[in-house]
Amino acid sequence: MSVPCAEFEHYASFRMTENISWWDSDSSATMVLSTPELDRTLWSDYLAGAERSYQRYGVQAALDVAAICDGADTAMFWAIVDDGGHVIGGVRAKGPLTGADDSHAVVEWAGHPGLPMVRKMIDDRTPFGILEMKSAWTTDARDRARSVSTALARSGFHAMELMGVQFCMATSAPHVLERWGSSGGVVAHIPAAPYPDERYRTKMMWWDRRTFANYADPEQVSKIIRETSAISTVAAIAL
Repeated sequence: MSVPCAEFEHYASFRMTENISWWDSDSSATMVLSTPELDRTLWSDYLAGAERSYQRYGVQAALDVAAICDGADTAMFWAIVDDGGHVIGGVRAKGPLTGADDSHAVVEWAGHPGLPMVRKMIDDRTPFGILEMKSAWTTDARDRARSVSTALARSGFHAMELMGVQFCMATSAPHVLERWGSSGGVVAHIPAAPYPDERYRTKMMWWDRRTFANYADPEQVSKIIRETSAISTVAAIAL
């Protein structure tokens, strides 16, 4: 199955004027799609949660909050907010990338055999538009973590729809990408990188708006189509 996709248009004209939120049945919480400049407090809460989560798993080296806190390289971010107003998960989108050097993946694979392949995969797709999903985290509450991950796995499609890009990518440990693969992401055949340290084998995953439905869980496909349609409508009204 192939989903029609518009040609990539330069994103310089894209700007959210207000956030978009909806109730998410997977996580039983509210998903908020926004930008750092629109929602500074929510952005700070998301970053604080990410920092706590990365520290808890001993991978804080992979998250430089001081470098990203101004939001300059973040096109938009997602925060899942529970009924008590607490952020229980989130992710951010970086890009669209202008080339491999814009991607954090080149840092992760630096000095390792897969680096040339990483560069080529990114550079080959750049003309069609690429967003890089970064700084993902979920609550450590076992009864909600998986459902929050399921919801976040669809997030890249919201951004691709709004910004008119074809591709989305992420890097992480295989067990994390396995959950994100439910939305049609495909793990690249690139040697894993020992990042952020030798305990890990980081891999790269790609989503393609045209073909994701061939690889995604059917329930995720229907939710992606429904959510992106609703988001597109809201964005059009806002404009």
